[in-house]
Amino acid sequence: MSITPGSQRRRKERRMFAAVAVVFFTIVGGVAAWELAPAYLAYWKYQPREGDLLFQSLPHSRLVNAIEGATASPYSHCGMVARVNGKWVVYEAFRKVETTPLRQFIFRGRNDAFAVYRLEPDCQQYVPATIRQVELFLGRPYDVRYRMDDEKIYCSELIYKAYDLATGGQKLGQLVRLGDLDWRPHKSTIEFYEQGPVPLNRQMITPRDLAEADQLQLVYSHNVAVPLTERAPAR
Repeated sequence: MSITPGSQRRRKERRMFAAVAVVFFTIVGGVAAWELAPAYLAYWKYQPREGDLLFQSLPHSRLVNAIEGATASPYSHCGMVARVNGKWVVYEAFRKVETTPLRQFIFRGRNDAFAVYRLEPDCQQYVPATIRQVELFLGRPYDVRYRMDDEKIYCSELIYKAYDLATGGQKLGQLVRLGDLDWRPHKSTIEFYEQGPVPLNRQMITPRDLAEADQLQLVYSHNVAVPLTERAPAR
């Protein structure tokens, strides 16, 4: 069968298209790798330990902006690290109280940012009991109203209550009053989720106030603007 000029032209066009596609995807892949490299490096440098508390900035949303704005903090979410069936996971109250693979938790954060806080050596003895208490809350729905009852649970409440129960009443961080936070710029958001007026007297434990607990030390962070009130990383 003879090769016509038309078929030669089509073959040449296909080869050119393939070459352009290879160059395009090589460039796109290179850019993506360049952008993700620091996050992957931070992920691999972090040496997890059971009981570590991970704090992060979630992707911007109405609720996330209210949490970070009212607390003047980059922390809008947190969870506790544990090893389950040989794999590192994070216990968290996200859609509900659940376990999430460590890698998925870290890369879900805004700008892949995360900070790791670790209990002081004298408090490490409480880690196994705290994890057991966390597990008792698995399956509870997430509380967008940030109440301190047990019907629904939010992220920092989960850890605060688990540690309280594991230690026989020791407090990990200080409860704060909503009315004492910078709530006014976020009044409409709070009223939307509350379905009513702002509950100024509501007591809560925010991610920032949990991170500032005396029993915790910042041991690692990536891409996070850590609040100025935080202490220096432990050596």
